[in-house]
Amino acid sequence: MAMVEAEQLRVDEELHRFLTEEALPGTGVEPAAFWRGLSDLVHSRADENRRLLAQRAQFQSRIDSWHIEHRHQEHDAAAYRSFLEEIGYLQEEGPDFEIDTTGVDPEINEIAGPQLVVPVTNPRYALNAANARWGSLYDALYGTDAVVAQPPAGGSYDPERGARVVAWVRAFLDDVLPLERGSHADVTSYRAVHGRLEVDTGAGEMSGLQDSGAFAGYRGSPDSPSSVLLVNHGLHIELVLDRTGPVGAADAAGIADVLIESAPTTIVDFEDSVAAVDATDKVAAYRVWLGLMRGDLEATFQKAGGPMTRRLADDREFVAPDGSRLVLRGRALLLVRNVGHFMTTDAVLDRSGRPVPEGLLDAMVTVLIALHDINRGADRRNSRHGSVYVVKPKMHGPDEVAFADGVFAQVEEALGLAQGTVKLGLMDEERRTTLNLKACIGAARSRIAFINTGFLDRTCDEIDTSMQAGPMVRKAEMKSQPWLIAYEDNNVDVGLACGLRGRAQIGKGMWAAPDLMAQMLREKIGQPLAGANCAWVPSPTAATLHATHYHRVDVAEQQEQLLGKRRASIADLLALPLQSGSALSAEEVRSELDNNAQGILGYAVRWVEQGIGCSKVPDIHDVALMEDRATCRISSQHIANWLLHGILDRETVLDALRRMAEVVDGQNAGDAAYTDMAPGFDGVAFRAACELVLLGAEQPSGYTEPILHSSRLEYKQGAGTSPV
Repeated sequence: MAMVEAEQLRVDEELHRFLTEEALPGTGVEPAAFWRGLSDLVHSRADENRRLLAQRAQFQSRIDSWHIEHRHQEHDAAAYRSFLEEIGYLQEEGPDFEIDTTGVDPEINEIAGPQLVVPVTNPRYALNAANARWGSLYDALYGTDAVVAQPPAGGSYDPERGARVVAWVRAFLDDVLPLERGSHADVTSYRAVHGRLEVDTGAGEMSGLQDSGAFAGYRGSPDSPSSVLLVNHGLHIELVLDRTGPVGAADAAGIADVLIESAPTTIVDFEDSVAAVDATDKVAAYRVWLGLMRGDLEATFQKAGGPMTRRLADDREFVAPDGSRLVLRGRALLLVRNVGHFMTTDAVLDRSGRPVPEGLLDAMVTVLIALHDINRGADRRNSRHGSVYVVKPKMHGPDEVAFADGVFAQVEEALGLAQGTVKLGLMDEERRTTLNLKACIGAARSRIAFINTGFLDRTCDEIDTSMQAGPMVRKAEMKSQPWLIAYEDNNVDVGLACGLRGRAQIGKGMWAAPDLMAQMLREKIGQPLAGANCAWVPSPTAATLHATHYHRVDVAEQQEQLLGKRRASIADLLALPLQSGSALSAEEVRSELDNNAQGILGYAVRWVEQGIGCSKVPDIHDVALMEDRATCRISSQHIANWLLHGILDRETVLDALRRMAEVVDGQNAGDAAYTDMAPGFDGVAFRAACELVLLGAEQPSGYTEPILHSSRLEYKQGAGTSPV
């Protein structure tokens, strides 16, 4: 690849051209100043980055040695804790404090609701996620299994199915926005009278909302509005009134649709959900982020037999109860997730010719691009406070958080931004961060705007850290293990103790089954009940449905009740998820292996051959699951653990991978871009899946990136086939 010299850096020509010709113009930053700033960042921080990674490896080596030394003894929890304290892996908690982050948008510190995560490499998906601030509750219920288990029949509207959706929504409105008298199911008209919502519940009986403050506005005329705006727990609901269509004409009140504020925030992801392995991939990703920050991103695609162009949604205007103009945001507040400290990229080489830490490049470029948003007019700005929200994943302990804090301080200085402009999202997804969460928050206390539990990566790090301790329980049993329950509680408790309530988000992890919405409605309400003011969802539809939970649960009140409580203990957090009791049967072992192998193959083949970092992948039972590098990391590490401890052997694993490759081939039979792995089993993707398992115990922190990236590059470069 052609390289360009820039301030003691060698930069890929395509990346250099993109930054110079597209990203920098309009930011107010001169190219020379940008390259000087990036060079200073790389040459002052890269060695520290490498030192922190070496510290990770040293900790892991000592933990491995401790477990090997004690492998045939009953686990001594007290001795293990003392050992972790002695080596500095488990640190003293330190004095109490509260974060003092300023300039935070209300979507972060006031509004509780779902949070979308979207791969930056797909412009259409990125626009869908940005526009998911509002969604149709009718459509979300009608088009999923949420109310009726069977999928809707194609073609025309099904009145019976629609009636069940309408009944569900009316009951929901009665629960969260009850009337003074009667039910929303009985309403025949809504109107605004002297700043108050009046409803006719039949036979001339007038009523209003029990909470008069829940009436937020309307559209059209007050006597015959075209929509009515309600608000509950900071989230809005719009009743769209139109008697001319099939839904509104059949409705006593003329309600044609119910739109609800769905995803107040969206994370635009450069990490686990993307497959960006070279400069060309990075430029494509940065270009989408640039379009979002400039507000001019478009995506044209075929739908209903013709082209359709998607753009960022406009804001929504209403008349407030007092007659004034009310404008609500039409788009989610966008956060950007950079890669972690572990990654490097040869898109930029330092003065010694070494690939630079990719996290340093991401920090400089994504914040530079966000200047387009900061420099825009306030009406369309992503952050009304001129802040930039960067989520930082896979940090191990307080030193690494302090490093990230210093990196962004240097980026701010290089780009002429006020200190504290960049707000930090801290992913609590590695074991050393969980155990030292208070110190981690303290390391960036003036920048923290978000913490969350990423239970998928956290599960993998639990397996990897204790790899040598013994065989792990089956994956399905992990969710009931003491460490995981304590982990979820600890994140909320520590976040509240550190003053995040009313200042920052405390989040929970992803719902990974995008087609199982009825189950999500039953189960995911547990996250706001646990005190989380945001939780991840895999699609705009899921965001709309999950938003109903935040109407049913007052998260601020939940946090108030939890404030001052400490439900988790270090002992529980350190409880190892090891098998105990009788050995697993041969059928149990085979079932677990096949399930893991099928998931790895289904994900790896799309990652390597199609560059898809996150997608719906059918599991072994043909249930579509959202798979990304975190889910792949768990499955590969789990098999690696059972291999290490003799539950499985190499030939059994390879046999399972070959059998499951045939299953995956069958599941992808309708994909014209797919290449079968069987019967040759000699393609790059199949080999990558095998390496993820067979070399899994050797991978730093159990990460999948080294193998997936090298395999994707090999495939892109057209390397030949070879057997495992």
